[in-house]
Amino acid sequence: MSTSDVTHVEADGNETGWDAVADLPPSAKLVAKVLEYNDSLTQSQLAEETLLPPRTVRYALTRLEEVDVVGSRFSFSDARKRIYTLAIE
Repeated sequence: MSTSDVTHVEADGNETGWDAVADLPPSAKLVAKVLEYNDSLTQSQLAEETLLPPRTVRYALTRLEEVDVVGSRFSFSDARKRIYTLAIE
């Protein structure tokens, strides 16, 4: 077995990091890749960068948050917006 065949698995049996992203829809993979190249973006900025509809970006972010690969915080300049960052090392 090569090192590329090894997946990272938590104690509860769930995959982590990019292994968890591999099982997600293409829109979630695209959002994760865009966040990998940009430190942090709002949902509207992600929609602009990915050319995906805002609703699809929202769904992708929800799926990424479910597997704990995306973190979010409120924007300091506009508390109505959240800023998303990739939580994969």
